[in-house]
Amino acid sequence: MKIPSTIALVLVLHSVSAADWPNWRGPNHDGISAETGWKAEWPADGPPQLWKTSVGTGFASFAVRGGRVFTMGNASDADSVYCLDADTGKVIWKYSYPCALNPMMYEGGPSATPAVEGNHVYTLSKLGDLFCLTADAGQVVWQKHLAADAKAEAPNWGFAGSPLVAGDLLILDVGGQGMAVKKDSGEIAWNSGGSGSGYSSPVPSSVNGVAAAIIVLADEVAALDVKTGKKLWGQSWKTEYDINAADAVVAGPQVFVSSGYGHGAAVLHLSDGAVVWQNKKMRNHINSSVALDGYVYGMDGNAGSTTLTCLELATGNVKWTRPGLGGSLMIADKKIIALSEKGELVIGEASPTAFQPLTQAQILGGKCWTTPILANGRIFARNARGDVVCLDVRKK
Repeated sequence: MKIPSTIALVLVLHSVSAADWPNWRGPNHDGISAETGWKAEWPADGPPQLWKTSVGTGFASFAVRGGRVFTMGNASDADSVYCLDADTGKVIWKYSYPCALNPMMYEGGPSATPAVEGNHVYTLSKLGDLFCLTADAGQVVWQKHLAADAKAEAPNWGFAGSPLVAGDLLILDVGGQGMAVKKDSGEIAWNSGGSGSGYSSPVPSSVNGVAAAIIVLADEVAALDVKTGKKLWGQSWKTEYDINAADAVVAGPQVFVSSGYGHGAAVLHLSDGAVVWQNKKMRNHINSSVALDGYVYGMDGNAGSTTLTCLELATGNVKWTRPGLGGSLMIADKKIIALSEKGELVIGEASPTAFQPLTQAQILGGKCWTTPILANGRIFARNARGDVVCLDVRKK
């Protein structure tokens, strides 16, 4: 019996491979890919470019699942959610809705990355438009406008945290202490209400046996009970302009947190939020750090002037810095994949000894603040104006 193409696609989307990247920061929400066997060294002109396209202004990264790439951009005061073919860049579907570009000392456009689970794609706009779309066809399953439906006031630079799928809920950095909606209907499950959202994404964890989301809010780091929204612990984390944008990083029994504007970094106990150490040696302005094997790799400084830095997780001591290479990063196969703010892609070993580039190539122009991703032997990257490139790093 021949399976209809739509049903076949849904089956593919339900079957996640280890190389897929279905949501912001990857399957484990830590910026680390389990993918191995990809090509980390290239010829002088860089890796082959499979395709290039444009998705409109914005800073959303990518979700990759079942041979499809999901991202967002804005053009003519309308947001669009794109579903692209990972092999060709062809638009499989696009869903658009009115949303102001809302630039404010930067280009504007959507900041949150889609989350894909099963045949559903969850997206959030800067102004609080929350959608559940079908992954196969981009049809609306449900939608909410959080300003009207949940009385949630957007922060100065708009909602930026990506949705976290947690069981039957979506957890959002919306409101003073977060929010959850039922993923199948959009019905609000719990809501802290009011203003004061941070700009980070919730990170899943377990706190003393309770399923929790760790969120860097506007003025504190908090562990929230996923089911009820009850605060399990909170630690004051006040930053100038209330810009806490980088995610918390859960590393075993500890939580690493960092913010820009000279604030700095800290490690907290996961069990109760108590401070282990705090210093000003890692100041993540926008992009989150990655923890691997007892060390933290991240970008120190404010956007436009950041430095790749390695800290020891246990002490906060600096192991090395790499001036001239700021931007964003992820890690795969114990290799740093970094994209500079000017569009240079650099690969190097994730080692506390020193950063030695294996290879590098100029892959984009313009402002590049969005974290690149590796999925299924392809690196996806974008700039602020929405140019997207897909590079082939598969070993032949």
